[in-house]
Amino acid sequence: MSSKTPTIPATSEAVARAADVLREGGLVALPTETVYGLAARADGAEAVAGIYRAKGRPDFNPLIVHVRDLDHARQYGLFPDAAANPALAIWPGPLTIVVPLREIAGLAPAVTAGLPTIALRAPAHPAIRELLQHVDFPLAAPSANRSGFISPTTAQHVLASLDGRIDLVLDSGATSGGIESTILAVRDDGRWEQLRPGPVDLDALHREFFGTAMPPSRGKGAVEAPGQLTSHYAPGKPVRLNMRQPEADEFVIGFGAVAGDCSLSASGDLLEAASKLYDCLHQAAASAKPRVAVAPVPVAGIGAAINDRLERAAAV
Repeated sequence: MSSKTPTIPATSEAVARAADVLREGGLVALPTETVYGLAARADGAEAVAGIYRAKGRPDFNPLIVHVRDLDHARQYGLFPDAAANPALAIWPGPLTIVVPLREIAGLAPAVTAGLPTIALRAPAHPAIRELLQHVDFPLAAPSANRSGFISPTTAQHVLASLDGRIDLVLDSGATSGGIESTILAVRDDGRWEQLRPGPVDLDALHREFFGTAMPPSRGKGAVEAPGQLTSHYAPGKPVRLNMRQPEADEFVIGFGAVAGDCSLSASGDLLEAASKLYDCLHQAAASAKPRVAVAPVPVAGIGAAINDRLERAAAV
């Protein structure tokens, strides 16, 4: 079946076309190194409202703003050393940093959902980096899927829930990371707090800069960044975690020695598991089987982020 939204390979010509669409206030789905994002110009109120409409996203859930680098980020947020150091260490890369919003940032209010903070990231994927060089505004870009559903790691995943709702999809194949960025909030006192686990090991980074482990979180507060809702990444059917013995009506997502209808990694490689997580969840959603069962996945390293996403997928 043909799609309603144009989908084109992410060539330089296509990136230039995407820049034109964004300047006019349109919506473009494109790859990052983590998942596909749904981009709009962050300084346009109607463009940002279009993201919320297309995704069916609650208006209290703020957006990540994508920038070229730290100098670009400083135009919109305040970066003390406690925030600038991790940005310099990781950017461009899969780390989002939540900092105080500049008083005159010039961004659409809906980007921050009325909060005094802003979530900023300099992505590493060449397509979005090239796009950011074409435009003179930052990009608000949450994951390119209907709100609460499974994040997309291919252009086909994007079309599964947003076809006909957005203006253009740039297709660069499957994303390499597969798990959304780590989100770090830097508080006024310089303290670090992890809002969402992801590819970046914040504890190791904190030890590098401060010589100590990350302080414990103070618990749940207001939603300050994407991925903090209890129920998220859901395939639209019940999900059972830490499955040892599958039932006949379950679509099984395996790991390691536990086989399945789809395996995160037959060799037990957590990086491979992260890259395949959402694709397996998309396959589970499309399956005729009414339930989903997932084999145990270790929590070491990026396994913590994988388990975070699975727990939210199961929280229905």
